[in-house]
Amino acid sequence: MYSFDMTSEQKMLVDTVRRYAEKNLRAVYREAEESKQVPDKVVQMGWELGLLPGFIDAQYGGYGEYSALTSALYLEEMAWGDLGISLHLLTPNLFAIPIAQFGNDKQKEQYLALFCNDSFPRATAALVEPVVQFDPAELRTTAVKEGDGFVINGKKTYVPLAKQAEFFLVYAQEGGVTQAYIVPGDTPGIKIGKRVKLMGVQALEMYEVEFENVAVPKANRLGGLKGIRIQKLLTLSRITLAALAVGMARAAYEYAVAYAKDRVAFGEPIAHRQSIAFMLANMRIEIEGTRLMVWEAAYKFDAGEDAAKAALLAKIYADKMVLDVTDGAVQVLGGHGYIREHPVELWLRNGRGFVTMDGAVVA
Repeated sequence: MYSFDMTSEQKMLVDTVRRYAEKNLRAVYREAEESKQVPDKVVQMGWELGLLPGFIDAQYGGYGEYSALTSALYLEEMAWGDLGISLHLLTPNLFAIPIAQFGNDKQKEQYLALFCNDSFPRATAALVEPVVQFDPAELRTTAVKEGDGFVINGKKTYVPLAKQAEFFLVYAQEGGVTQAYIVPGDTPGIKIGKRVKLMGVQALEMYEVEFENVAVPKANRLGGLKGIRIQKLLTLSRITLAALAVGMARAAYEYAVAYAKDRVAFGEPIAHRQSIAFMLANMRIEIEGTRLMVWEAAYKFDAGEDAAKAALLAKIYADKMVLDVTDGAVQVLGGHGYIREHPVELWLRNGRGFVTMDGAVVA
């Protein structure tokens, strides 16, 4: 059974991220949403927290080891600050975490050090495809062995920060199995398409990308001959997304509680009304329950157990929970909930996107 007590290192990390989220993310989240761009200063400050290097082994330039549970703890605080900016900051993880999990020694030595420098890395991943029912195990993008390498063809969408990427991690079908390939951004055949217009998280730049006869050497196949395990990657992605959902839902709940206590109608705060009080109580219950599901899945992963089922259940529950809680926050505010002066309408729009992001976020 896992412990509910954080280690001293985890407490320090959570406190640090919470302060960053409160003082920096909350200060610019609306500006970033409206301008559809994250301020460089905020990105650099977030990178300087050392979150990703903290999960990279010291022999590759980092100063820690990977822990899904520790990730879940800090991700909740990040999403409490703002989801769009958090996803921007997490983009390099899409490249580095799979390298750390599946890469061979040579690949780890060559690439992981790039994520332990002072500047924000320009690396991303291309997994999601523009199809009606996307399945990471049944990709239409293909990697065909030709000569001493592979040739990649296919179309991707939801590729964050693709326009400035120096490295892509491209997922493709190879002989009926999903594998990943390290592709430098200047490789001939990469075509950056239009920016994807999203309902929410508009601060995050996401693009359509086409790979047309993109040739890479066999050394760029992630994991070498061993390859990758896509289900393990999806397990990490689901834990990540569920933790982010908890953080954003918590933000909506706290805002709704504060509003209900301050808003006076018919001589008393609306929080005293039974319907409002019950709604807020149910929101809190759903958040706490989802958090425990996330922690259980993360604990199992760190313990080397099969966490696939626990992660999937946490993700499915979080998808519903975050919609219910953010919609409840809008309802508590009444007509004010629909006004952009209040953040609950943004959190509701952001919440709707979680169900579409499976595999597109990893931390």
